[in-house]
Amino acid sequence: MLSGDTSVVRGERGAFYNTLSELSSHWENIDILTSHVAGVTRYKCFGNVNFYCSNYAKILQPYFIRKQGRALADMQNYNLIVSHDYGWFLNGVGAKWLASNIEVPYISEIHHVDGYPRAANFRDKLQPWLTRWYIRQTMDHVLGFRITNSIELKPLLENWGVPPNQILLLYSMYLDFDVFRPMSVPLEYDAIFVGRMTANKAPFLFLEGVAKAANEKKDIRVLIVGQGPLVSKLRKRTMTLGLSDNVDFIRWISNTDELANYYRSSRCLVCTSYSEGGPRVVAEALACGTPIITTRVGLSSELIEDGVNGFFIDWSADMLANRLLQMSNNTGLRDTMAIEAPKSVQKFEKVHVVNKYASYYKQLVSK
Repeated sequence: MLSGDTSVVRGERGAFYNTLSELSSHWENIDILTSHVAGVTRYKCFGNVNFYCSNYAKILQPYFIRKQGRALADMQNYNLIVSHDYGWFLNGVGAKWLASNIEVPYISEIHHVDGYPRAANFRDKLQPWLTRWYIRQTMDHVLGFRITNSIELKPLLENWGVPPNQILLLYSMYLDFDVFRPMSVPLEYDAIFVGRMTANKAPFLFLEGVAKAANEKKDIRVLIVGQGPLVSKLRKRTMTLGLSDNVDFIRWISNTDELANYYRSSRCLVCTSYSEGGPRVVAEALACGTPIITTRVGLSSELIEDGVNGFFIDWSADMLANRLLQMSNNTGLRDTMAIEAPKSVQKFEKVHVVNKYASYYKQLVSK
């Protein structure tokens, strides 16, 4: 497996860790080639999962993949190479080189396309074009492209000329319903925003919507959970908008039980993202019985039924403010949505989804 996700190596016990905990039981050995992590060259977990961290600069990741992969292939008999592909597609380039070198088939996983359906900045505007170029260069070499939603990514790849038999719809939403489940708790916040504080998450749009809602509801209270490069600017913007008494900040929560409680204590979760692979937070909140206000990104269009378990918004602060006020003021509507919310994510129980994912890949390479 080729991945830029170093969270497990860095001690985080989040989505990737939970996925590997289940996936490890399906394969005799899983070796993961990943990016540089200071002071770490190899990391082992679950008995048969090994991370190998690059000691090269990021731009040289394809060379590391070919070199380290070749060395491992001399000791292991691999059945499949799985590449997590995004950005500059360094993993994908390395996968193509390695697959050709050791004669093992590979799959390119496209979990989302930065800048699609909407770009947050100039870089994001270029990303769909780069992704299209990469896919067209790769089609003749790869077994297929794994996608993780049907409404957004499937028609996009079809439009780019990918044959139907190369589009592999395998969801990457793995939910632990022992953690993410409805419970009766006091409602402390009118809304919660959870995510890494980066441009594509549009956290400033969230603040603008809260500010407009606060013009009518002075005591509106929201929670922002996350860290990232925009945190300090976001805090300054909060003060500029006069929202210091309305907005609470918490850095990223690694304890999933604690995060689930924050979902439950909020009238709704807001996702203002421009592009997404999940968003995972939407599914987690739904599982906890928390209604959603979201843009139409990623898997959201498959999870949300507008007016039933949440609301769709365009990238509009005015529209967001109206929905926030509606969710806050109409207790009956919010409670009805809370009952409906968990129903849309039942198919994402983690053991079931990982079993399906692993079984499909095993069948694919056995043909």
